[in-house]
Amino acid sequence: MRTFTTLEELDAAVGEELGTGDWLEIEQDRVGLFADATDDHQWIHVDVERANAGPFGAPVAHGYLTLSLIPHLGTSVFALETPGAKLNYGLNKVRFPHPVKVGQRLRAHVTLVAVDDLPAGKQLTLRHVLEIDGVDKPACVAETVVVLLP
Repeated sequence: MRTFTTLEELDAAVGEELGTGDWLEIEQDRVGLFADATDDHQWIHVDVERANAGPFGAPVAHGYLTLSLIPHLGTSVFALETPGAKLNYGLNKVRFPHPVKVGQRLRAHVTLVAVDDLPAGKQLTLRHVLEIDGVDKPACVAETVVVLLP
């Protein structure tokens, strides 16, 4: 795992792939809890019997569940131990090229795309590609934007 303790270390790492994280299995319980939290109970996520007979042959994770796992999946790739607060600022271009079936495993590949100076600190842009074990297409490709305050 890559650990950044200074802003200068981040500046020097622009353009680098920071690494590949650990696998996380997507379980039906997690999908059900996400459905409850978001009130998205579409049958392809929560009705196991119907989903097994459906277009994907199994229940699939919500795209936004997959997206929401980026912070967790990134913790085994890199750590920001810089002084000051770290704020999620937003997302750039997000795509879900391939569904994630319940029982499949995901992991993140993270690249530091940019570090920009702000009047109040630094803005990081990180590219996350969420790989599905044994599948050619990724589950999710997204850029996260993080603001580091001094």
